[in-house]
Amino acid sequence: MHSWQFYSLETLLNFPFKHLVKEESDLIKVRNLFETFSPHYTHPQVRWQPLKMGPIPAEVITPTNVSFSSVILYLHGGGYFMGSPKTHRSYLSYFSHITNSRIYVVDYRLAPEHPFPAALEDALFAYDWLTKAYSPQELVIAGESAGGGLTLATLGALKSAKIPLPSAAVCISPWTDLALTGETLEENKRKDALVPAELLPLVTKLYLKNSSPHHPLASPLYANLEGFPPLYILASNSEVFLSDAVRLAQKAEKQGVQVTLDIWEDMTHAWPFFARFLPESRLALKKIADFIHKYTAVPLPQHYIEKTA
Repeated sequence: MHSWQFYSLETLLNFPFKHLVKEESDLIKVRNLFETFSPHYTHPQVRWQPLKMGPIPAEVITPTNVSFSSVILYLHGGGYFMGSPKTHRSYLSYFSHITNSRIYVVDYRLAPEHPFPAALEDALFAYDWLTKAYSPQELVIAGESAGGGLTLATLGALKSAKIPLPSAAVCISPWTDLALTGETLEENKRKDALVPAELLPLVTKLYLKNSSPHHPLASPLYANLEGFPPLYILASNSEVFLSDAVRLAQKAEKQGVQVTLDIWEDMTHAWPFFARFLPESRLALKKIADFIHKYTAVPLPQHYIEKTA
């Protein structure tokens, strides 16, 4: 049984987003709308501030009432063409509070102005920047949707470069297959109110430009995952990227990776994003907190144990 807040959200998300987009220029309009109307409220027990990770703009979000116990490099979603630290600030303030983590949110370059591999290059630079201050054992990489795919691509690039990997990674509703071969793209397209499956070929074309959709650093489903750190993969059985999440998890397990695949019933795509008002979002973040603290080997904060708001 879902919360009444979820049903209210579902009604709101049934707005036909796909009708807003007919061509490339419309995606820029949607990007601007997302920036304008994203919630600005942040959890009262965290603070945020802008910073530069070298040349890359970013934000850092830190719990104020306790010492943070892990550090997360967060790669936001948005189809590689929209999203920013600003659009994700409210959500990640709850993520930071519930997981007791300092979160660095990268304002990576977006398509179509900056196609693949620009976003990946920025993610790698940000990780290198963080390792100047933190050990890999203290670090977790996380992201939702396209950011979940970018999280996995970052792990793959780090492994190829023989750079020490983070302690763990969290992928929320990850988009892992830009070749768009997943069965649930068709099966769930009428159930998934947030991701318009009909627009994915256009979005993919703009991000990849001249690169192959099977490139392992664009589509981690086609990568060698052996040697990856423990993965937490969260998805809904009613979203179009369900196949992307399940197939990635299955492949990772076959290649010896410790995988926690957590499939929820009838939730919207990337629902932790709505943590300010959705109980299901905060519950999902608590489960992510359990995972993070298991692999960063630090105790859970008392406020998490007693009550997470």
